[in-house]
Amino acid sequence: MKIRKSIALSLMLLYSMGMVAGCGTKETPAAVAEKYPDKPITLIVPYAAGGANDIMARAMQKVVHKHFGQNIIIKNVPGAGGILGWNELVESEDDGYTLGTVDTSTLLQSLYGATPYHYPSALDPLVQILEMPVVAAVRSDCPWNSLAELVDYAKQNPHAVKFGHSGLGNGTHLVGEMVAQNAGIILDQVPFKGTSESLAAILGGHVQVMFAATPAIQEHLKSGAVKIIGIAVTKRMSDPRYDNIPTFQEQGVDVVFSFFIGIGAHKGMPEEIKAKLVSSLDKTVNDPEYIENMRTLGIEVNYLNHEDFFQRWLKETRRLTKVVEESGIAEKIAAQKK
Repeated sequence: MKIRKSIALSLMLLYSMGMVAGCGTKETPAAVAEKYPDKPITLIVPYAAGGANDIMARAMQKVVHKHFGQNIIIKNVPGAGGILGWNELVESEDDGYTLGTVDTSTLLQSLYGATPYHYPSALDPLVQILEMPVVAAVRSDCPWNSLAELVDYAKQNPHAVKFGHSGLGNGTHLVGEMVAQNAGIILDQVPFKGTSESLAAILGGHVQVMFAATPAIQEHLKSGAVKIIGIAVTKRMSDPRYDNIPTFQEQGVDVVFSFFIGIGAHKGMPEEIKAKLVSSLDKTVNDPEYIENMRTLGIEVNYLNHEDFFQRWLKETRRLTKVVEESGIAEKIAAQKK
């Protein structure tokens, strides 16, 4: 009996010591933030390798250690027009160790009812890194040298023109549907997991045109494999690579569209960690080495800090909601997703 009591007392003592020790080791938010980050950070890219989001992330990976004291691990999660990756981001811990690239399509996908999450409110936009116009690109040996020529052909040959895009409901998909609607033509859409797959389809002759952000096609443009037949801006660009390309509007198609790309996180991160994270992102994106790396790739950084990016996030959510509602495209895209 004495032995049993002794064992019981010993167990109670050990348990109470453990409880005290546990209480003693619980760190305050400020202490946790002070150590942050003390391990690598995962950056989810919701598309296949080779697209604009992926290019931006991999250029960042080369310089981030200087400003974070840790590396980032890039995790490509392609599929469903970005939904798989963004869902994973929403479901991640809000501890600052899982980030993701976010873009214009992040705001769009919630408008189609294809995800249980409302990304505009579930995600926290941290910093904007790029803003890029959308272009229409075809294989270099394609007989069309302008979007107007493509439109004329499509009017005479319904369903003969297929366009590739980076996923159902994605911004590149929306642009294709907007072009078809505005021009009064039928374009058959073909979804892919990213721009790299769309490019492969163009080069292989499986689709005739693709809509993409400018950085994603730079290498193939330089090599002469593809050509741009229109650009979705209000006036011609001053960039010598694009200054001779007519806008969609010049060619009778009233569509204007550009992409932003930035870094976001699951909303709810402790403010101390968020402040430190945003500060490190600011330094990374404005690092001369990063800016030069991007220029080498033919991409100009278009940076917005956290507050400015948040305001743009809200403004773009309102604008895109109006575009989708007024065009009726949401129903068409929702039907294509089934």
